[in-house]
Amino acid sequence: MSVIVRNLAKHYGEQKAVNQISFEAKPGRILGFLGPNGAGKSTTMKMLTGYLQPTSGEAEIAGKSVQLAPLEIKKLIGYLPENTPLYLEMYVREFLSFVAETYGLKNVSQRVEEVIKLVGLVQEQHKKIGMLSKGYKQRVGLAQAIIHQPQVLILDEPTSGLDPNQLSDIRALIKNLGSDRTVIISTHIMQEVEALCDDVIIINKGVLVANSSVADLKKEHPTASLEEIFKKLTR
Repeated sequence: MSVIVRNLAKHYGEQKAVNQISFEAKPGRILGFLGPNGAGKSTTMKMLTGYLQPTSGEAEIAGKSVQLAPLEIKKLIGYLPENTPLYLEMYVREFLSFVAETYGLKNVSQRVEEVIKLVGLVQEQHKKIGMLSKGYKQRVGLAQAIIHQPQVLILDEPTSGLDPNQLSDIRALIKNLGSDRTVIISTHIMQEVEALCDDVIIINKGVLVANSSVADLKKEHPTASLEEIFKKLTR
């Protein structure tokens, strides 16, 4: 399921948070969505998931308009926001069961068990979410994003707060999920892009300044690292 964005814009009065951007994310490829703080990444992701209405332009997922069919779109995507909203008084297993039931899944217990193992929450599953470390809360957020087996994943800073061991595990999981899904990842970490991404877009002050494969971007700047390329394009 492709994600196609055409001339998408979001204005707040005179401020153009996102200004006429266009790109495509394809199945089986992980797209890195990069930009400095305040560039418009999270705003774009919120528009793709239907949480924000664009000022102009359009976004399509699997050929369906996000603006015209928001409920259908929400069934197709898994979304991990930057600050994952979790019910801190609920237990991990209880919360994931609640999410699965909300999606109307059959065999809820079986699917919850699968996802808990997949994201590495076996030892934490009987704890209250509020008692978990930031890294394990992030894993719960990722678990709720994938529990309904969406074909499109939109992940805003998915490895935030993870220690090096957790980072390796979650990167491997995202890489595996991206083999047959469309995945868009927002990140500030260039090593993340190197390790995970096939394609990359860079946004600066709401404007798209790069849109290519990671390999082609490197070819265009043969003597520069990804970090140096990022700095050059966003200064």
